[in-house]
Amino acid sequence: MLADLPDDCVDSVITDPPYNSGGRTAKERTSRTARQKYTSADAGHSLPDFTGENMDQRSYGFWLTQIMTEAQRLTKVGGTALLFTDWRQLGITTDAIQAAGWLWRGVLAWHKPQARPQRGRFTQNCEFIIWASNGPIDASRNPVYLPGLYSASQPSGKKRRHITQKPVEVMRELVQICPPDGTVLDFCAGSGSTGVAALLEGRDFIGVEKTRHYTEIAADRLTETLRDTLGQEDCTLAA
Repeated sequence: MLADLPDDCVDSVITDPPYNSGGRTAKERTSRTARQKYTSADAGHSLPDFTGENMDQRSYGFWLTQIMTEAQRLTKVGGTALLFTDWRQLGITTDAIQAAGWLWRGVLAWHKPQARPQRGRFTQNCEFIIWASNGPIDASRNPVYLPGLYSASQPSGKKRRHITQKPVEVMRELVQICPPDGTVLDFCAGSGSTGVAALLEGRDFIGVEKTRHYTEIAADRLTETLRDTLGQEDCTLAA
């Protein structure tokens, strides 16, 4: 999908790729499903799995380098990239984004207040966001001051539409790194939270998702957001 898009067509790449993480051994990391990795056995939902979650670390780094190289071609000079990751894949993610030609700018933290405490251990209640730019940033195009720490819990109950869904309130702050009226790309769109946040903040959005179940959810959420924000009764999305 990305190969068919023209050069310099987006201002920011903001995405939450499969972490390919979790587990104490290589077998646990590469044989368990996404649901087994990221939800507890007593979870009160049956959200579908998603693909791309069983690469070993070198394969993950190679894949991420390839796709972020293509994403850089699509991003205007001075544009930005934000990638979610966890502590296990923090190193390989920073390596991949630099190997793809991006300028690594830093690490943001997403604090999850409802993370389960672990007896005799530190609570793993943070995930991370690697951010980078496609060359120098012209701050005059988007003179915002954004925090480096975000705190919000995953959606719960009926609002939780994806196993690893990110809070829209966090995504709304993150998409502000994209200039007003700019375009955000998410090539692992999941249930569409990045796109919902982009539309709510007045940005355009390009999303790619290969799990059909989640593609349909994302399309519905984006359509509903367009109707709410633009007041349009007849909103259609290219799928």
